[in-house]
Amino acid sequence: MSEQYNSQRSNRPRPRRASRGRFRPRRKVCAFCLDKNRTIDYKDIATSRRFLTERGKIKSRRKTGTCAKHQRRLATAVKRARHLALLPFTAEHIRRY
Repeated sequence: MSEQYNSQRSNRPRPRRASRGRFRPRRKVCAFCLDKNRTIDYKDIATSRRFLTERGKIKSRRKTGTCAKHQRRLATAVKRARHLALLPFTAEHIRRY
């Protein structure tokens, strides 16, 4: 009985899911690739702060849209700025405790 059931089941076409008009976000573009004159520098705190979370972590490429080359340079710049105490390692409310 089970062999017959399995053979019938495999021959049936699978039901298709109805497309529900799912939202596809636009592909993010690297801000540094668009503006060729813009450089990544550890002394530029305003630019580096945009790529940090509120807790002080470096945001991922998927969230910021930076390319791999610029993400590596950005991570190095943030780490240098942290080392020189230009940027915090953690958020203020975490450091209190």
